[in-house]
Amino acid sequence: MDLHDHALASDLEMMHRQAAERRQVLRWLLAGAATLPLISCGGGSDAGSTAVADSAAGTSGTGTLNTPATGACTVIPEETGGPYPADGTNTNGGSIVNVLNQSGVVRSDIRASFNGATGVAAGVPLSIKLQLINASGSCATLAGYAIYVWHCDREGLYSLYSSGVTGQNYLRGVQETDASGKLAFTTIFPGCYAGRMPHVHFEVYPSLAKAASAANRIKTSQFTFPMATLNEVYTASGYTASVRNLAQISYATDNVFSDGTSLQMASVTGNAADGYVVTLTVAVNG
Repeated sequence: MDLHDHALASDLEMMHRQAAERRQVLRWLLAGAATLPLISCGGGSDAGSTAVADSAAGTSGTGTLNTPATGACTVIPEETGGPYPADGTNTNGGSIVNVLNQSGVVRSDIRASFNGATGVAAGVPLSIKLQLINASGSCATLAGYAIYVWHCDREGLYSLYSSGVTGQNYLRGVQETDASGKLAFTTIFPGCYAGRMPHVHFEVYPSLAKAASAANRIKTSQFTFPMATLNEVYTASGYTASVRNLAQISYATDNVFSDGTSLQMASVTGNAADGYVVTLTVAVNG
């Protein structure tokens, strides 16, 4: 008992001494701060964007994304799926085109074709990392949902539709969100074709099982990339046409992004040599 009491008394004395020392240090810091000039906290980030990129391309996992504070998220705009969705909602050459019911469509690496097709899309490596949150539920993350993504190749061609690649189904895939509402795709950076800013299409589904039919989708949208990134990417081999096409279009004249990009502008890290990581938080009414 004596030893225990002695130890407790010593601990209390030490705690009081440390507290006094901390108060003294705080007084010194406050006194010093009064003589320092104010430093502004400027920045070029978009106040409407809720996603932040990983520190480097190739980072494993689904990345680190910022989930907005409760009530602070806004539903991402509804956009056209365009003429090349391959989700069963349109035809090509008189036949319905649908990859959602094909074996192998649920995958994270979408660079190669699947289900019997053998083509592989070449281009600058790109990792797409998305986080799904519930705008009608206090911005809580949405686990167990599914997202179907598709985009053009570096020549601006869409598999299953564009001449020369109708026999391919690459750059299309479905993933399920994890417990944090996150998922990731490995792909290549899309090219810029005439009349559109570079973009990635996606559809959101309430579950992986329901992603087999486009009738179940709860959101169709697109996201794009910062102009500085596009200018850098398109210096890489194979993107020559993209340089010319990008010079003839802008966010302001694009038929999807002309009304604003704050909720659809992905954050980007990386470089053309090593590849890029893009991240975006997507709010829907779950």
